[in-house]
Amino acid sequence: MPGLRLLLVIIVSAALIVADQQFDRVTPVRSTLATALTPVYWLGNAPYQFSDWVAGLFTTREDVKQENEDLKARLLILERRALKYAALASENNELRRLMNSSELLDDRVIVSEVVGVSPDPYSHEIIINKGRSDDLQVGQAILDAHGLMGQVVQTSQIASRVLLVSDSSHAVPVEVVRNGLRAILLGTGDSGTLDLVHVPDTADIREGDLLVSSGLGGRFPRGYPVAEVSLIKKEPGEPFVTIQARPKAQLNQSRLVLVVFPPKSEHPAEAGDDMPSDIPSADAGQGGQG
Repeated sequence: MPGLRLLLVIIVSAALIVADQQFDRVTPVRSTLATALTPVYWLGNAPYQFSDWVAGLFTTREDVKQENEDLKARLLILERRALKYAALASENNELRRLMNSSELLDDRVIVSEVVGVSPDPYSHEIIINKGRSDDLQVGQAILDAHGLMGQVVQTSQIASRVLLVSDSSHAVPVEVVRNGLRAILLGTGDSGTLDLVHVPDTADIREGDLLVSSGLGGRFPRGYPVAEVSLIKKEPGEPFVTIQARPKAQLNQSRLVLVVFPPKSEHPAEAGDDMPSDIPSADAGQGGQG
């Protein structure tokens, strides 16, 4: 009778449910059934796998070419991101070096970024993204993480022009750290070479001596690394010795720089006006800079 069969099925089902919940007796049976039904699953998925296989057989050259172009585009995007991350890491390291340098200075400083370079091959100038809105004034010293780079020679509201120490019109009063010998360091128009002028042939100076700003004339605060003596040449009968030095600052590489603010009691331009007549001002040759 149908009713008796239905009742029997219900009783068996209930018994199996209770056995599974209370005694965990059905798990082996379920595992066996799943193993036995595995071929059925494969057969059920076979039409989809077959259709994918057939579609792969008829992939056109254009499809392969398009896929190749897509992969190349993705590779370029990933490479660009990798370069960007590398640049950010380099910028972060440079910023940390700058911060470490600023901790050694007594003067107030702000970080600025180099945003332009003068196209004139005879003028060593850069443009930074700080200006009068940041209280910059003509005459302020500019440093990178390694040494003195130059000074501000012109300001606008949001940018400033900086004359580098390598410019042929630039001069810095310096002194030798080892013995305090004072001299004038001139730019040569070569970013890798500076000239130390008017040094007597009897002066105690050696290759490798560190030259720092002496502070004379008030243009540059005292004690900033400027250059290192790289060549000394003595000519017989000449009263002065020829001395060349390498700038400590990375003039052609640094992107982040420090702008130095003098004490509030001093003004860079006013300090420069008090420069003694026997020391050439860094502005002496700027009349032709425009």
